[in-house]
Order: sequence, then structure tokens, then C-alpha cells
Amino acid sequence: MTRAIRISAVLFVAATWGLTACARAAAPADPLAKWQAGTNYIQLPAPQATSVPAGKVEVLEVFWYGCGHCYALDPVLEEWKKKKPAYVEFVRMPVMWGAPHQQHAKLYYTLMALNRLDLHTKVFDTIHKEHNMLASPSETDARAMHLAFCKANGISEQDFNTAYDSMVVATNLQRAQEATMRYSVAGVPLLIVNGKYTTDVSSAGDPPKLLSLVNDLAASEKKR
Repeated sequence: MTRAIRISAVLFVAATWGLTACARAAAPADPLAKWQAGTNYIQLPAPQATSVPAGKVEVLEVFWYGCGHCYALDPVLEEWKKKKPAYVEFVRMPVMWGAPHQQHAKLYYTLMALNRLDLHTKVFDTIHKEHNMLASPSETDARAMHLAFCKANGISEQDFNTAYDSMVVATNLQRAQEATMRYSVAGVPLLIVNGKYTTDVSSAGDPPKLLSLVNDLAASEKKR
């Protein structure tokens, strides 16, 4: 081999190695590399359809107004909502286990129908600070509690009744019931990313880690 050929071969190998190294450096890091599947999050065997527009990644919180852990997480979620990636669509869904859960779910969807989800945090405060559970073994009494809460916050009785008995509220309750069963929700608060991954505070480690994990799960879905 001549000296010129040897030099050309060395330069070719160096150039090839350099391109490979650059490609490795340019390759985006796996957002989930620092998390452990099965420990920090669970990938569902059958991903569920989401309700968000194309190009968005859904982050769904399953919650219950009567849950102290949900109450503790709520302000953290509210802060995260201000900083979350634009492609993330945050959705709340009340769990539908039994009578008190279903009553609270109906109040949530009534507030949604009235465009008064600004009262979401106040419902939590009423239950956990004022010790007014806003639920009762009697559906009539529960309704009266919900009406009193709404009237105290500027909602007329007529508007309340129209929303409370509306088809949109009934439909949302049915969808929440079906989703509670599809996702086999056993505890709240539960966060579900793009109908594909579930996680919670204990699995992630603490609330800040939970939201960091949710961001990474959403980023991994955005790449797909």
C-alpha cells in the first residue's frame, strides 16, 4: 500500500468515525431513560382513546373531591398547568366508584356545564377545610348541598337546576363511569398519559417527581 493510499484510508476511517460520533451526539436522549417501567409508571396493555385534538398529548387526572391526597396534589397541578408544554392537554375526570364519588362527580360536571370550574378549588376547600362533605346517603340531600354551594357562589337556582339535570352532565357521568372501569382505577389521584401510561405520587416518589415523569412521558408520546 502506498503512502498516499494509507493516508486516504486513515482519513476515511477518521471521517467515518467522526460522522458516527456526531450522529450519536445529535441523537435525542430518551425522555424515559431515568425512569423504570413497572416501578415509576405502568404501560397499559391496551391503550385507550383520548379526547384531545390531533397533535396534543392528553394528561388525564382521575380524582375525588373527598380524597385528601387529591386535595394535596391539586395546587401542585395548578402550578404545573401554568408551565406545562403547549402540546399537553390537561383533563380532569372524577372517579366513579360509589355514591359519594358519583355525587361529587355530578357537582364537578355541573360546574363544568355552568362554565364555573373556577370553583374547583373551592369545592376542595369546602370539604377539607370547612368539613362540609357535600355528599349524603340521600340523593335529595346531596342535591340540596350542591345547590346551596352554588347559590353561595353566585349561581342562580334556575341555572343550577338546568345544568344539574342536563344531558351533557349525564353524558359526562356515563363516560367517567366507563373510563373508571376501563382503566381499572383502584386509587386516586391517578395520572394517565395519552391513554397509555399510568402513574401516581407514590410510584414517582413525590409530587415534583410525578410531574417531571408526566412531562417525560408526554415528551416520549410527542416524539411518536
